[in-house]
Parts: sequence; C-alpha cells; structure tokens
Amino acid sequence: MVDYFQILVLFTGLSFVAYGINSFVSKRMKSEFQRWNLKKERKSIASCQLIGGAALLFGLESNIMLVLSSSFLGVMMLVAIGVRIKVRDNISDILPAFAYLVLSAIILYEATAQ
Repeated sequence: MVDYFQILVLFTGLSFVAYGINSFVSKRMKSEFQRWNLKKERKSIASCQLIGGAALLFGLESNIMLVLSSSFLGVMMLVAIGVRIKVRDNISDILPAFAYLVLSAIILYEATAQ
C-alpha cells in the first residue's frame, strides 16, 4: 500500500532542497532575490531552505524532526508570502508559497497526531 504521507514529505523535502540549491546557483533566482530586496540574505535563506528540506527528509525517521522542520518551513513560507505581497507580485506568483505553506501545515498536523 502506498503511504501518501511519506510521499508528501518526500516531495516537500526534495522541493525545498532543490529550491535551496537553485537559490545558490541560478542566475534567475539571484535576480529574484534582488527584486525582493533580499540580495544580502540570499545565501542565508538558501541555507535555511536546504537545511529545512533535509530535516524534513530526516523527519521520516524522527517525528520531532518532522515537527520542527515543518514548522520552520511553514514560517518561511509565511514570510515568503509577505515578501511577495510587499513587492506586489501577482497572485499566480504567490500561490506556490501558499501551496508549500499548506503542505507544511498538513505535515505538521499529521506529525503531531502520531
């Protein structure tokens, strides 16, 4: 039987790891951080994305890690939504951050119910 929760955690964790890597190396992402007025914070944010995503993956073996990492990533997504609203991005640009906020909230909810 397929464990949808594990798939959700794997998808979300790997997405954050990939986004963190892209934030370090992608020219497009570097220009986005500049547009968001977060040029100086890019490496710190990218590190947080990598660590949060990896911690989420490790959370499959440690429930406390799952709770902490999903909370951390959820807060990051709340801030990301705020930044995008502040720079007046379109709703279509805000939706991915909102979707990952929802995914983090679902993971947190399920992790605390175990």
